[in-house]
Amino acid sequence: MPLIFAKEGEANSIKKVGGREDTRKFLENLGFVVGAAVTVVSSAGGNMIVNIKDSRVAIGKDMASRIMI
Repeated sequence: MPLIFAKEGEANSIKKVGGREDTRKFLENLGFVVGAAVTVVSSAGGNMIVNIKDSRVAIGKDMASRIMI
């Protein structure tokens, strides 16, 4: 399921990162790689703040919909 549907505070593992090559590279540089643990800190209007590799990252709903958990 896409990251956008994850519950706040629940730890998940990334299964796949979709999108165009430049989008995948951008997300990979932020730490969104297959097997990485990701936890949703907060979600408002589809935009999310997530914990990934000991960092907090804000992503939009369009990016979150490309990350499968």
